[in-house]
Amino acid sequence: MAVTNAEIAAIFNRIADLLEIQNENPFRIRAYRNAARMVQGLSRSLAEMVEQGDALEALPTIGKDLAAKIREIVTTGSLRKLKQLETMVSPGLVDLLQVPGLGPKRLRTLRDYLNIQNVTELEKAAGEGLVRQLPGFGVKTEQNILRELGELRQRTRRFLWAEVEEIAGQLLAWLRKQPGVKQVEMAGSYRRRRETVGDLDILVSASKDSTVMDAFVAFEAVGRVISKGHTRATVVLRTGLQVDLRVVPQVSFGAAWHYFTGSKAHNIAVRVMGVQRGMKVNEYGIFNKQGKRIAGRTEKEIYAQMGLQWMEPELREKRGELEAAAEGRLPKLIVENDLRGDLHCHTTRSDGQDTLEAMARAAQQMGHEYLAITEHSQHLRVARGLSADELLAHCDAIDRLNEKPKGIRLLKGLEVDILEDGSLDMPDHVLKRLDICLGAIHSAFGLSEKKQTVRVIRAMDNPYFNILAHPSARLIGKRAACLLHMEQVMDAALVRGCYLELNSQPQRLDLDDVHCRMAKERGLKVVISTDAHSAGQLGYLRYGISQARRGWLEKGDVLNAQGLASLLKALRR
Repeated sequence: MAVTNAEIAAIFNRIADLLEIQNENPFRIRAYRNAARMVQGLSRSLAEMVEQGDALEALPTIGKDLAAKIREIVTTGSLRKLKQLETMVSPGLVDLLQVPGLGPKRLRTLRDYLNIQNVTELEKAAGEGLVRQLPGFGVKTEQNILRELGELRQRTRRFLWAEVEEIAGQLLAWLRKQPGVKQVEMAGSYRRRRETVGDLDILVSASKDSTVMDAFVAFEAVGRVISKGHTRATVVLRTGLQVDLRVVPQVSFGAAWHYFTGSKAHNIAVRVMGVQRGMKVNEYGIFNKQGKRIAGRTEKEIYAQMGLQWMEPELREKRGELEAAAEGRLPKLIVENDLRGDLHCHTTRSDGQDTLEAMARAAQQMGHEYLAITEHSQHLRVARGLSADELLAHCDAIDRLNEKPKGIRLLKGLEVDILEDGSLDMPDHVLKRLDICLGAIHSAFGLSEKKQTVRVIRAMDNPYFNILAHPSARLIGKRAACLLHMEQVMDAALVRGCYLELNSQPQRLDLDDVHCRMAKERGLKVVISTDAHSAGQLGYLRYGISQARRGWLEKGDVLNAQGLASLLKALRR
């Protein structure tokens, strides 16, 4: 099986990390970061492109050198450049990148001042109070490091849902074409579309003479076989992802699919309901007091025996879904086709990888009615943020493009930095020119909950503020969420006619599912946007939709499920 885009992106990000630890040329580092981001957002398989002889150099941010590296990865499964860099940096130092809040710059400081090379040395230095004395650290940072190191020892590695999407699809396709296979399905947290997954669970129904187990352990991406029996096998892929396969009889498939999909709390609750009805519920089916199987072939049979509606996998977390199913009031969850447009993207005018025209064309091909162009403001220099004059000129360019018939309306927007005092990084007379204004936290992440909440609400006081982008500013597994009193923020948004974004970038998915549900219960509409930095990333809406569904959101709960006229009316304060 071919190398996935996610694996290629991971290699480029790893190289960027190693170069940054070594304080290499920032342009080289940015080239690898941009390439990784482009690869992650690419809808086509790079392995297929290499096999078909396509010109990789034609891809955005990919020159001759990176194209050659992609071909090397695809054909050999590895990259000599990465192996070379890994010999120049302590493996333990690279492992420290797993600690949230420790980026390459801070790792350089730890290495240069205290000669820290691994987790043990860092924990010892922090415990002795040495880290707080370093430039850019302090007491609070040292305490956070100690806490994160403690949690790191407890947790196993988890993968972003989007990271495993491609390989999961390849696995299903591989297994489904094996002789004697009747049905193959994903279960577990992957099927519930949690933002991260620890492993993959696959269920198979097959004839007795099927060789599906042999095919599973022979899958090309398998790095190590843990176990293999007649009905169960476990492997670890070369990415480190564990995959468990279970073969179950067709008569029990629905019961097993239900059992291995729901959260532990959900499953226990269903079993208790069964006991109350004099039934036994397990992965083999539902059995009456005489031990006779009375359901199990489908999930609907399982839920029907409990007097429940069948429920979408995303809801199965024991958060009120069973009560709602019993009362016939499960939500009709939003789907991607409900969205009419995207309200957050970037072009080459700031830190995007595609032109204004290319982004508009891609959005129109997706069927969008509108697309908001929201470059960064000047405070975010690393993203080539726009000054007031540059933004006004960009607005003129958008107006000119809108004059050309193309079947989509481009909205003039901005992702403006919310400064530490709550003011916006752009004068009001410029913001007045826009169709839409997104405010975002890109600095001072460590403020107290009270200060951070006051900061955000003060930003919303600006009459041109519309949407709080990626509200908590978290990066999953890398940066903790800002401390915000989310109930106060949502109530302030309601009063002021503002909205909160569900950012669909796989490493953000911010709002999280709990806060999506909180917004719904308060009557606050959510905006599902991609924050796309390339045309390919406009397809990230599917990740935001998954998060929205986990948060019980319906079409009526989402602002950009409205048509253009209704949207523009809603944005006027």
